[in-house]
Amino acid sequence: MRYFIELSYKGTFFHGWQYQPNAISVQEKFEDALSKLLKTPHKITAAGRTDTGVHAKTMIVHFDTAVSFEPEKLTYRLNAFLSENISVQKIYEVHPEAHARFDAISRSYEYYIHTRKDPFLDSGSYLVKEKLDVSAMNVAAKLLLKYTNFKCFSRSKTQVHTYNCTITHAEWKQHKHQLIFYITANRFLRNMVRAIVGTLLEIGKGKKSIEDLKNIIASQNRSEAGASLPAKGLYLTDVVYPKSTYLSYESKN
Repeated sequence: MRYFIELSYKGTFFHGWQYQPNAISVQEKFEDALSKLLKTPHKITAAGRTDTGVHAKTMIVHFDTAVSFEPEKLTYRLNAFLSENISVQKIYEVHPEAHARFDAISRSYEYYIHTRKDPFLDSGSYLVKEKLDVSAMNVAAKLLLKYTNFKCFSRSKTQVHTYNCTITHAEWKQHKHQLIFYITANRFLRNMVRAIVGTLLEIGKGKKSIEDLKNIIASQNRSEAGASLPAKGLYLTDVVYPKSTYLSYESKN
């Protein structure tokens, strides 16, 4: 039987999601816990791969098993076994062909920024001391929805079949001295969100214009875009699947 697991993790203490032979990853820790509790080796497949230091409020993984278990009890046992940096929200049964990565129809990220020194935000948010034109940043964000090729925001040395992504939402929201960038797309390239935010911040600081953004996207050149911001401010927040993925959509919610 195949199951989806909805989990969260703080990426600060991990070298990204994907298993690495000489570094601690979220995948390694989670597979180890699942295998020990089910008393047989289990491999998991994730909706995506977050880089070193990136967090996930919602990550979806799938795994196959012949072991019988009660989802609620396994959720409790996993949370008791795992460190405080990883938590399981829910486990639910899905169709045997359901795939956590390939069946996802959208993914959402948030990037957190604070504009004055705040010890309660610093570990999970990026400090920007310069004054920002949030209105200009939002005009630029909406412009992203008109494009599909985002090679200019992709990590240079990466192998992908296409640089095309469909962005359906991109917006900045401000609450006192905190700014949050929300973005949703069908897929994302490696480093894409952090490079987009770095570029939008340059527009907010007056260092680049809306016309510059158009030229950057048209160039398809990573060196033309802004700097990639630190991983600590980035959060994977949602992964959406068709209703048909779930054996019982009501039980998913």
